[in-house]
Amino acid sequence: MCGIFGIYSYEKENVTKKIYYGLFALQHRGQEGAGIAVSDGKGINFYKNIGLVTEVFKKDILQNLFGYIGIGHVRYSTTGIKSVENCQPFVVKSSLGQIAIAHNGDILNSEELRLELEKKGHIFTSTTDSEIIAQLLIREIIKTNDRIEAIKNVLNKLVGAYSLLILFEDCLIAVRDEHGFKPLCIGEDGENIYISSEDCALTTLDVSFLRDVKPGEIVVINNDGMESYTFKKKNKVSTCMFEYIYFARPDSTIDGISVYKVRKEVGRRLAKEHPVEADIISPIPDSGNAFAIGYSEESKIPYYEALIKNKYTGRTFILPSQNERELAVRLKLSPVRSLLENKRVVLVDDSIVRGTTSKRIVNMVKKVGAKEVHLRVGCPKIISPCYYGIDMATKEELIAHKKCIMEIAKIIGVESLGYISIEGLLKAIGRKDLCLACLTGEYPTDINFIKVQNR
Repeated sequence: MCGIFGIYSYEKENVTKKIYYGLFALQHRGQEGAGIAVSDGKGINFYKNIGLVTEVFKKDILQNLFGYIGIGHVRYSTTGIKSVENCQPFVVKSSLGQIAIAHNGDILNSEELRLELEKKGHIFTSTTDSEIIAQLLIREIIKTNDRIEAIKNVLNKLVGAYSLLILFEDCLIAVRDEHGFKPLCIGEDGENIYISSEDCALTTLDVSFLRDVKPGEIVVINNDGMESYTFKKKNKVSTCMFEYIYFARPDSTIDGISVYKVRKEVGRRLAKEHPVEADIISPIPDSGNAFAIGYSEESKIPYYEALIKNKYTGRTFILPSQNERELAVRLKLSPVRSLLENKRVVLVDDSIVRGTTSKRIVNMVKKVGAKEVHLRVGCPKIISPCYYGIDMATKEELIAHKKCIMEIAKIIGVESLGYISIEGLLKAIGRKDLCLACLTGEYPTDINFIKVQNR
């Protein structure tokens, strides 16, 4: 999971600051690194580094980036180590000038493609699959001398998840894979066209939402306007269900469905599927908030924010190491003793992956005097790894892989545990064309390319 954002300005205004603000609105999608590449029609200038958007782009950096077309990226790593070299966008040279690429997703056959390119003399500066896409595109452009044909040829070689922004010196191109794994949408304000991973970034910039990029679509934006091409449309759409559960901001709408409404409805269904007698309901913030509100409304159990979040910490799930995640929990949350002491408490969270974070939170709540702790979860049991852009560990690390509900509850330390059912989740989202691989172990693409040591 990463965040990508792009702008084409028909008025030839400098888009750098707007891209900065767009990335800031997408910061929840990646906290390891950020980058911006812009074109003035003659060449591409770029800057990228490790850190949050506000840390990477100081005033002097932004002042030195000028262009009326641009793309940006916030990084959450699933392939490639944490380094400046692996930050995006990637900028490369071709016979048609410079090209910059920003990618959200994971390419399953990346190692196979890398080896093929290395045998043909290509040299890589990073260890990510995104640079492989860039190198493939260069090769195809040399062969075809046609951008769209070259892009189609590259996409036909990729297996996996990808929403892409491709910046040429004179145009911006957006691509969403044929399964529609990752969200991507288009906005406009009369003078500019915007492409964003989520429409919350469009709202931040007071931009009107135009439409979602369709699965299997290439959108080309240049001085002549916007043009659409289809490169694949036969495969089954499998949008990531975790976008609705965790990744997307609650104020976003993905493929026409409000994320906030989905989460409240999941909470209501959780209350029906797993009722319990309790004194208070509290979310595990922030992603558990809407679930807990729905649970409270349905169950009539009072809602309180009994865990206070330190607003200066990021999202613990998307930190790269377990040690960092555990430390972040202690820094991130503080229990309100007066609300929890001698109370029967229902905690509501978005998901349980490894279980270590949940265990620490439950222990924290019991230490301040909670009489009972019941955990309700807005995502069904996660039993298989994700290979499409989410660092969900190996099967052995997933707490629900071989354990029943009672075993998991005992490990976490709760009096009862309830997950939303898969059927309940699908009804809450209101669509069935979703990727549920992490819940079922049934993957929508061939996964034989996966090499465990690279996960």
